[in-house]
Amino acid sequence: MDVITYTDEYTSPITPARLFKALILDAHNLIPKLIPQAIKSIEFTQGDGGAGSIRQITFAEGDALAEKLEFITHEVQYEPTPDGGSKNKMTKKYHTKGDIVIKEEDIKAGKEKTLGMYKVAEPYLLQNPDAYA
Repeated sequence: MDVITYTDEYTSPITPARLFKALILDAHNLIPKLIPQAIKSIEFTQGDGGAGSIRQITFAEGDALAEKLEFITHEVQYEPTPDGGSKNKMTKKYHTKGDIVIKEEDIKAGKEKTLGMYKVAEPYLLQNPDAYA
């Protein structure tokens, strides 16, 4: 098994607390509603959403990496910015099956899916200022 790690940063006009509540604590409810064409479901396979919980994301159109991976870990740090938004640091680790090699374009596609969740959550949170407040 090989582990491929990538990190990324994303700046958002949404506060860290609201992003955390929407995209971490309630992602299993919110994300499939916002992008049902991409995410079929998010279910807990271990835990109840607290620290150490494990979620399975089922993509609606399938995922090119699904057969190549044992699992993915995703860590996010939300930091406040002076303008009231947040700077979000993400680290994703792909744990491959056996000696499978993952192509750079597959990593890029996974990155775009992750950023896509932010891009659909932000307008929702801006239009609904009381949501996840």
